[in-house]
Amino acid sequence: METASAPLIAWSFGIAAAAYGLFAAYLLVLGPPLQSGPRTRRMLLAVATALIWATISWASFDTGHPFLLFLSSIADVLRHGAWFAFLILLLRPAASGEGQDLLPSWLVPACWLSVASSIVWQISLTFGLLAGEQWLRIALFLGLALPVLGLILVEQLFRSVADDSVWNIKPLCLGLGGQLVFDVYLFSEALMFNRLDPDAYAARGFIHAITVPLLLLATLRSRDWTTKIRLSQRAAFHSATLLMAGLYLLFMASVGYYVRYFGGEWGRALQLALVFAAVLGLGVLFLSGAIRARMRVLVGKHFYRYRYDYREEWLRFTRTLATQDSPQAMGQQVIRGLATMVESPAGGLWLREGGQDSYRQTARWNIPASEAEEKIDSPLVEFLISSGWVVNLEEYRCFPGRYGELDIPPWLSELPNAWLIVPLMVGSQMTGFVVLASARTPIDVNWEVNDLLRTAGCQAAGFLANMQATEALLEARKFDAFNRMSAFVVHDLKNIVTQLALMLKNAERHRDNPEFQQDMLMTVEHSVERMRQLMMQLREGATPPGTACGVNLPDVIERIRKEKADQGREVELQLHENLATRGHEDRLERVIGHLVQNALDATDPAGRVAVTLERRGDRAALEVADTGHGMTPEFIRERLFKPFQSTKQAGMGIGAFESAQYIRELGGEMQVESEPDKGTRITVILPLFEVRTESDLREKEIV
Repeated sequence: METASAPLIAWSFGIAAAAYGLFAAYLLVLGPPLQSGPRTRRMLLAVATALIWATISWASFDTGHPFLLFLSSIADVLRHGAWFAFLILLLRPAASGEGQDLLPSWLVPACWLSVASSIVWQISLTFGLLAGEQWLRIALFLGLALPVLGLILVEQLFRSVADDSVWNIKPLCLGLGGQLVFDVYLFSEALMFNRLDPDAYAARGFIHAITVPLLLLATLRSRDWTTKIRLSQRAAFHSATLLMAGLYLLFMASVGYYVRYFGGEWGRALQLALVFAAVLGLGVLFLSGAIRARMRVLVGKHFYRYRYDYREEWLRFTRTLATQDSPQAMGQQVIRGLATMVESPAGGLWLREGGQDSYRQTARWNIPASEAEEKIDSPLVEFLISSGWVVNLEEYRCFPGRYGELDIPPWLSELPNAWLIVPLMVGSQMTGFVVLASARTPIDVNWEVNDLLRTAGCQAAGFLANMQATEALLEARKFDAFNRMSAFVVHDLKNIVTQLALMLKNAERHRDNPEFQQDMLMTVEHSVERMRQLMMQLREGATPPGTACGVNLPDVIERIRKEKADQGREVELQLHENLATRGHEDRLERVIGHLVQNALDATDPAGRVAVTLERRGDRAALEVADTGHGMTPEFIRERLFKPFQSTKQAGMGIGAFESAQYIRELGGEMQVESEPDKGTRITVILPLFEVRTESDLREKEIV
């Protein structure tokens, strides 16, 4: 270490010693009592060890005594060991009687072996048992191994903690992680150049002083630390990946050192090129799906009794299915979800839709389109339905007897890399099946894989069946709306036909009457226009063309009276005021005309039908009364204003339903009073449309 940097390094570790000293004083005086639990005692031990290390390091660089430098290196190793003990205790609830051991069996021995080896190596180098020039790199390698193992413990702790405890543990992970990441950088560079960088070493104490407040914050947030830790396969996977990456970088650093040492003038250039190639190669490995698949299989096979974390798999599969809302996109998501479970890179979905007699490919992922169809009575389909098995085509080719009478169709044998056939079962019915391509890495398709795929297939089949049922329901509703609209059109056409038939009947007697001929032309023109509007309504929707506007009710009622008079029926009118409402004039005329016609149909020719129009507050009240046969209260309550319900033998009940619907659209209501054999009174209440005949502007009076 350069002598010029010694004062700066001494100041750096002095600041670190002061920070750790204050932290230790807080734990002893204001922090949780030592008898509160082993976690508190381990935390205090780790902080005290860090205080001793920072103090000895400050003294060694302040005095330059070589023995203090040796003690500083030993204290540094013990500091790592103390933090290892604290983190291992957090990851081992079983030690406190709180649950299952969460640590892989290899990690704890690796930590303690590194600590012991580092201490032995430091003693051997200091007392001359090993030549420093030859064995210094081993000491630097052990110095790098300690922070790498510490990072693995911190990473496992952060990924394993329950969601509601992340807030408590986050400052601890940030603080220790910052210290360990800096140490990884320090010793990695030392391995590359075979010496410690004085400037980086001088910053080491400052880094520790900066991270102490984070450790203090973690203590304030969690006085007994966390008890809700579980080790997931994801945490183990990332830990193993981090360990492999660390070993890879250590190996490349060693190779880089020897390239520079033996490279002569080109040594540094070759070393930089090798470092860049190593980082690029690490990125390629991390982005490789095959490498990730191999790592997942390795972790599941060697570190856990069961290959899958079922909670994670189920949540991920459910999220995959729930991200799409159309059958086409849902099919591809089903393939991706099942393929991810077995590290398959491709697949296809065959579904039976719309009562078809075969299964056809409806979705695919990374495989070519296929026109192949599988009949519902084929041996493959019958086998899948009867057994519910996941068919392993590789196993079938080697041991066909295990699948009984199963006969694989030729098109499936020709499909590239076809591997697994997963049936999608809903009860005893098969919605479809998924064909998955060969996995990125060799996977033993055992009972666990089969059970997971079968269960996931049942869930996917339920999603697909529900999606298909929803689509069918929407289609049925569209047809229902079209049929209802058609019924309205048929009802209106019936009225037009009745009007034209009456005109033809009168034409035999009045064909030579010019007035009748003129009236007949107007009636035909009106009927043609009405039928044109009905065709537009049928084609474009239930809403008639045009916009709502002010409608003069007395004019409408008068036209209806005249029309009925031409048909030989009299309608009495009592129009007390000239009132208007907002709506479609043709449609309002049809609604009122329908009510009047119903009254006439229910009343004998000797009876009385009257229409009254008057103001009631801010609304217009149009009353149609008759002395006909009337209606029962039960009919009014349960059947009136409902489609296809009528008191007429040839009636469809559409007119009353349409009338009530339209009046409600205008913001009005219909009131019915009726008594059998005495008559009916229907009152239509409509909002008034005020028509002003004078301006709001007034000239100011001159005073």
